[in-house]
Amino acid sequence: MKTLILAHPYDKSFCYEIFNVIKSQDYDFEIIDLYRDGFNPTITKEELSQYNSGTIIDQQVIKYQKILKETTKLIIITPIWWNSIPAILKGFFDKVFSKHFAYEDSPMGVIGKLKNIKEVQIITTSNSPIPYLKINGINHVIKMTLKQIGVSKIKFTQLGSIKKSNLKTREVFLDKIKSKLRE
Repeated sequence: MKTLILAHPYDKSFCYEIFNVIKSQDYDFEIIDLYRDGFNPTITKEELSQYNSGTIIDQQVIKYQKILKETTKLIIITPIWWNSIPAILKGFFDKVFSKHFAYEDSPMGVIGKLKNIKEVQIITTSNSPIPYLKINGINHVIKMTLKQIGVSKIKFTQLGSIKKSNLKTREVFLDKIKSKLRE
């Protein structure tokens, strides 16, 4: 199963346009739209008290975990705001990639359990230019998080300097996304 995660609240954004282009490509995706789903990214005191046991309280998290357990390819569409991903996506990682579901601790470190996810494609947009994103380390943080849950193939497709981009640049970027989907 393929799963598409959108982490942008505004339906007139370029991230939303990317999302709609991917959905229109006749691929069967399970959709996780974090903002439309009303996902609460905050870990409560009660949730944290249950973390080591692996007990999940949030029903939305249980639903997302069920989807991810069946996912073989994951596409994440997110903006980069203030040199990082939106809080809602970080909260998704924090809550959904829970102990005993996404990983186990071992004397040698973390052992990923979501090896069923063979590939993750991360698509980002940013006001910062791409070289800056590579320097600031956000790609590395995302990549390491996904590796720790068991994903081995991780690809980034990024459009930087989005405010300076024109229609042609955006069309070329969308064509690049379509091409990657066919691979």
